[in-house]
Amino acid sequence: MSLPTESRKALHELIDLLGEIDERWAGPEWNLASEADVAGAHRALMHLIEGGLSSMFEHDPERPMFRRIVTPTRKFTGDNPDAIYFDAPVRADRHYVVRGRIAGAVYVSITIEVGTEDGSMGTRTAGVINDTQFGVAPDGSFEIHLGGPERERDWLPLEPGASRVTTRHYYERETSAAADPGLDDPQLRIEAVPEGPAPAAPSDASVAAGIRRAARFVRSRTLDMPPMSDAEQPPFVSKLPNQFPAPVRPGDFGLAAFDAAYSLAPYLIGPDQALVMTGRWPRCRCANVCLWTRHQQTYDYVNRRVSLNRAQTRLEPDGSFRIVLAHRDPGVPNWIDSEERPFGIVFWRFMLPEGEIETPRATLVPLAEL
Repeated sequence: MSLPTESRKALHELIDLLGEIDERWAGPEWNLASEADVAGAHRALMHLIEGGLSSMFEHDPERPMFRRIVTPTRKFTGDNPDAIYFDAPVRADRHYVVRGRIAGAVYVSITIEVGTEDGSMGTRTAGVINDTQFGVAPDGSFEIHLGGPERERDWLPLEPGASRVTTRHYYERETSAAADPGLDDPQLRIEAVPEGPAPAAPSDASVAAGIRRAARFVRSRTLDMPPMSDAEQPPFVSKLPNQFPAPVRPGDFGLAAFDAAYSLAPYLIGPDQALVMTGRWPRCRCANVCLWTRHQQTYDYVNRRVSLNRAQTRLEPDGSFRIVLAHRDPGVPNWIDSEERPFGIVFWRFMLPEGEIETPRATLVPLAEL
């Protein structure tokens, strides 16, 4: 007979959770009906399991370590081909020093997330500092303090509930930064001050706690997120296909950047149609548009052009852009590849925008007309 340990109990809870996710989240309750829909849900689930194990199973705010959040083979919660993200656990009553490098990025920021200590998705963003607000040495290095005594600059407070620090490095290059294995390493390090004692050896209780954090990570991004059509959405999200809302800053929306503006809408195109999106890039630090699945995973940016940033976009003579979303290459500039998916999500990001942002417009046309 198996020894009844707490870690075994936690493992069986995780197994039961996966069964419930398969039964509900990968089925009609979340508006999934086709074989492709279910396969997409299962792929997203595998990525979430990896994400939960990578970020939450070994979890120590006394001796935190930055880990890359998403990669070309681990995608969730709205990743981005033009950015690399890292995070680490923190505790509100501690003092940390973060060191790193700009590493060729055009925008770098650090945000503090609230409510993630049990593996949950952040409930809100509790502070941000970007590279216009902290000192950067001539070699691109920087040092920022989190919590501890208040400082005049290069400091973010850790308010009650603060539990995670997220870093963002954004790029505007001809090739996808997230897909580039040779990208300059930001060399991110985080150190608790003073350093705590060496951690105890893993135990039944600590392993059980790690399993439950990983399980909570997966649940909070599946069963705890109602279908897009049923949930109350922030103002930058449209439920109407092919109609973009005016870009707005997200406020303290969980996992969002305070100093960005967003616009998101589902797209719906037939096999012989194209969605022509027009507008102007605003004055900002960087901007891009990318495609997501319904599970907020980017399309294959390693092998296809599924996003465009300003460096990749060919402009019209008047400075505007004309971006074409279609199932096959129509032979015009600025094509982004739908991977022959009739339904998906188009997401616009504008970092540190200045002034009003022109709302992108979308028109559905026959592909032959292009």
